[in-house]
Amino acid sequence: MSDSFTKLIPSIVSLAAYGAALALFAIVLRSIPVGIAYAIWAGAGIVLITLVGWLWFKQTLDLPAMLGLGLIIVGVIVVQGFSQTLHH
Repeated sequence: MSDSFTKLIPSIVSLAAYGAALALFAIVLRSIPVGIAYAIWAGAGIVLITLVGWLWFKQTLDLPAMLGLGLIIVGVIVVQGFSQTLHH
């Protein structure tokens, strides 16, 4: 929507969202190892931005895309639920 940062309002929203994401990520790093935190952050980001594309921009997903996203979701659940490296 920012059209390569040429539209002011969507560009500001994008930059603010990136700043908030990095600030929240820094807070998470106080209690979760960086490798695990980054894996969860990246996986969640992929799934969430795909949902935004599907719902907001009406982008379609084929079966391999849905399977891949499902595997990412399962991976995040496994790490969150069973990893001994996290401090629950």
